[in-house]
Amino acid sequence: MASSQGEPSPKGRLIAHSANSSGKVHGLAEHLHKVAARAAEFSAAWGDPCFARLAGAWHDIGKARPGFQRHIGRDPDAHIEGKVAGAEKTHSAAGALHAQTALAMCLDAQSAELLARPLQYLIAGHHAGLADWQAQEGRVGLAARLASSSAQTEYAEATQGLKEAGQDVAPAPDAQALVAAARAVLGSKDKLARALALRMLFSALVDADFLDTEAHFNDEQAARRGSFQPIAQYSEQLQAHLRAMAERVQAQGQAEHPVMRARSDVLQACLARAEEAPGVFTLTVPTGGGKTLSSLAFALEHARLHGLRRVVYAIPYTSIIEQTASVFADIFGADQVIEHHSQADRAPEAESGASRLACENWDAPLIVTTNVQFFESLFAASTSRCRKLHRLAGSVIVLDEAQMLPPAFLQPILDALRALLTQYRISLVLCTATQPVLTSREAFDPRQSLRGLPAPQPIVDPVPLFAALRRTQIHWPADLNAATELPALGESLQREPSALAILNTRADAMALAQLLPREPTLHLSAALCGAHRAQVVGEIRARLAAGTPLHVISTQLIEAGVDVDFPVVWRALAGLDSIAQAAGRCNREGRRERGAVNVFVRPIPKPLAQLRIAADTTRSLHAEGLPDALAPEAFERYFKAFYARQLLDEKQIVDLLDERSGPMEFSFRTAADRFRLIDDQDQCALLIPLHRLLPGHEALAPLIGKLESGAADRWLLRSVQRYVLSVRQRQVDELLRTRSVKPLACGLYLLDDDTRYDSRFGLMPAERAIDATTMVQ
Repeated sequence: MASSQGEPSPKGRLIAHSANSSGKVHGLAEHLHKVAARAAEFSAAWGDPCFARLAGAWHDIGKARPGFQRHIGRDPDAHIEGKVAGAEKTHSAAGALHAQTALAMCLDAQSAELLARPLQYLIAGHHAGLADWQAQEGRVGLAARLASSSAQTEYAEATQGLKEAGQDVAPAPDAQALVAAARAVLGSKDKLARALALRMLFSALVDADFLDTEAHFNDEQAARRGSFQPIAQYSEQLQAHLRAMAERVQAQGQAEHPVMRARSDVLQACLARAEEAPGVFTLTVPTGGGKTLSSLAFALEHARLHGLRRVVYAIPYTSIIEQTASVFADIFGADQVIEHHSQADRAPEAESGASRLACENWDAPLIVTTNVQFFESLFAASTSRCRKLHRLAGSVIVLDEAQMLPPAFLQPILDALRALLTQYRISLVLCTATQPVLTSREAFDPRQSLRGLPAPQPIVDPVPLFAALRRTQIHWPADLNAATELPALGESLQREPSALAILNTRADAMALAQLLPREPTLHLSAALCGAHRAQVVGEIRARLAAGTPLHVISTQLIEAGVDVDFPVVWRALAGLDSIAQAAGRCNREGRRERGAVNVFVRPIPKPLAQLRIAADTTRSLHAEGLPDALAPEAFERYFKAFYARQLLDEKQIVDLLDERSGPMEFSFRTAADRFRLIDDQDQCALLIPLHRLLPGHEALAPLIGKLESGAADRWLLRSVQRYVLSVRQRQVDELLRTRSVKPLACGLYLLDDDTRYDSRFGLMPAERAIDATTMVQ
């Protein structure tokens, strides 16, 4: 058998991976042993080294097949199942079948079948992803696949290959150990708990497999791991940073200003409550109350005091994550913060060795990510998406702007979070100015009943805090059903030297911006890549600080995480929480007695159903009478009414993962396909060559050069993250048809046609007009 370097492999030695750049092949026995040990180490974080160890020890025994061994030396990607055509080269079914054979030797037939099933999901899916057990939506189920003659042949050939090579397979533990492990990991009867347990084990296996493969092919990249500082140091650095900020405020004579005093009180409450036992916490702070850094201070100190491993900070929008990540990077160093919101994770059929090694595994103490990345990963079936999940065990998860959890998926989200709380020792912080009601609630219609989270512990008392930080007055239109025309809105804006207008759609935002004089007008939307948005936000702040005339036209992305302060804000009618977030951009620093927030009405396109429901809920509450639309009790009323209008598991995710068909029968693939927070085909990651379009981004050019040459490690991907736009597959397809983009090996697409990206409005569709039904950001 020839290696990829043209040298024969040692006689009788089974190979897991072809030769690396040093000419060394990767032995199968060594690979199985190391993956088993590392997977067990990962799953020990929640008290189960047994199932993960077995999955690691058996996952690649199918590679002992003669057909696989013939090809592994010829193609560096042959170890990725499906990359090389031919039934004789598959290998993932053999280990799955071996699991039942091995367990049948120490358990009765029924127990062996049941306890082997978790291992069969893991091993059979370690390339293609977790499968549905039964046939579903046109796909062959895992049960039928393992019963097929081809799977049986694969197992028989692998067994013979192992025998001929004299290679033993790791034995199963005794019956008592197996039953104890099963009870510990799979014994919970909570909704989705067992499905999540399998997904966590799958994560441990996949990450261990990828890491051992990486160590073989790219030892330099592997050596860069573990370079993060301990979490206690993060906490110390942040508190030192906050003390320095307080000293500057004191030196400026601003320490007793109501806003500064409230921010100090919030921070001190966060540090004091960090001693509380892990669980669910709420941090309800008005916008401008310093909740981002205070919540991080709580999370880091809480992790330090309770021996938790990392902080995952999840933010609702890709469009605002860059600012938060940039703030954190300034405090801790850019190399100490993982900013992960790329949709570059590839489908199994598109994987290569490079893309597998480049996918993210959250191997740092501080992760900043998006709700889409976080929650879709919790329900994912693919290896690249699931790889990171085991890192959640022993973590503090901060959900910033918790009110943005999508109602149509709220029930499965809460079920998964509750399972994490119960079995994986996490703490959860619900952080927002407009706290939703996420505890259990019975409704007249059972479909609107909610299995919520355990009763949370409030970190601060929001009522006096909101009273102390009241800085705005909301002005409602006389008729909440009468639309305001954009020219009239533009005239109102121009009467103010400094004003912000927030629209519900990109189409409205772009149209309004085009009506205003270009010089004092800036535009902000998610069609701008992160680095471009940061540049615009920087210019906004500079003009506000200088007191020069400024009109900003934005979509709702400015409402969360973008700290700006305007004397007057106009907000299109939306949910009450959105109006409150807009108010947080008005008189934020309390320099005036009251800022003005003017609500106006714009038509909402029918496809934006959630936005329409939110606006209608606000209309209803306003008609009933809202004495104080910005008080905490107003949001309690709003969210109860808002959720009552929704199906909280619209896609029936819980049914797919709740073993309704039989014990350990899950529909992982179908659930993953349905759990899309953005209801469209998969998002794609589009790299914008901003260095060719705007000054100040020259460092991007050599990074793109490396990507074009085939480099694809995750550190390189992190370096270009702020130049990446998440776009819909259908838009990428159109760009490919017009040869406006080209695919890169790492899973990104590179924009080639500079005319498709406008220096003011960002990425433009082919017809040079924004589709109002695509994205509200």
